[in-house]
Amino acid sequence: MALSDQNPDDLLAYRPEVSVPEDFDAFWQRTLAEARARGGAVKAERVTDRHLLSTVEVDDVRFPGWNGEPVAAWLLRPRGAEEPLPVVVTYIGYSGGRGLPTDHLLWSAAGYAQLVVDSRGQGHDTPDHGEGDGTQWAEGFMTRGVDSPDNYYYRRLMTDCVRAVDAIVELPGLDAGRVVVAGGSQGGGLALAVAGLAPDRVAAVVPDLPFLCHFRQAAQISGEGPYLELTRYLRWHSPHRVETTFATLDYFDGVHFARRATAPALFSVGLMDPICPPSTVYAAFNHYAGADRTMTVWPFADHGGGFGRNTAVQLKWLRQRGLAPQQ
Repeated sequence: MALSDQNPDDLLAYRPEVSVPEDFDAFWQRTLAEARARGGAVKAERVTDRHLLSTVEVDDVRFPGWNGEPVAAWLLRPRGAEEPLPVVVTYIGYSGGRGLPTDHLLWSAAGYAQLVVDSRGQGHDTPDHGEGDGTQWAEGFMTRGVDSPDNYYYRRLMTDCVRAVDAIVELPGLDAGRVVVAGGSQGGGLALAVAGLAPDRVAAVVPDLPFLCHFRQAAQISGEGPYLELTRYLRWHSPHRVETTFATLDYFDGVHFARRATAPALFSVGLMDPICPPSTVYAAFNHYAGADRTMTVWPFADHGGGFGRNTAVQLKWLRQRGLAPQQ
């Protein structure tokens, strides 16, 4: 496995120009306005006893997402903690869903509330009804509806993720002024999208090894993982769909969301990552608009990054920015 797709020193300066659609902001303003206009109630049911937990409270949450459709989430918080609590909104990696509450006990152990958001169609609790797929060919989620920005799968999923942050104000005991958006891989790309689409509602963003950044570069050099779905699609539909496909993907590129995000940001990258190559992560990081941005580099890491060691880095970094509980 190569150390990197670029020399580490070159990565620090890697700031490619990625084509941004002229109507990028208007597209997303329309998309979110339509979703919010659908309305819908945020519902939470206490289910702690089902999971035999004694130090954590668990709520099974449904909030309105894309098209007003209900999106599942877990809300976990330390039992008996002083409220209101800072909340970490967690987005999930590719092909995964919210899982079980017992999969997500770290943040509540550190004193935070955590909202774990299901990924429509990828998890088991939030179906993706879609908008039709003009391509008639979708191996996975990367090419589902890629015929147009309006139809593309990630338009729906990213809208869900923003609406999860909207739901915070309707859930009791949470501090809507201290919302951290976080996730790894796909979850990191989604956290970055939310930071760019709702900058006034996000206090910090923690994208680990973020996916969904610098699509063209990723499709050309990734050796493993979901970007290969895109590569295979373009191989079969080349050359007539290459530029139209990337024109759709331009509306969902983490580089453009990074340019619109201002909250303090803690990225991480693995310099041996074949799934989210380092140059794609640095493309977003080096375009990030916020002045407070930090990159944790794991020189010999693949897509696992720093594994559990990264948690200590995140907790310390959040505490330094006044976002830890009971400060």
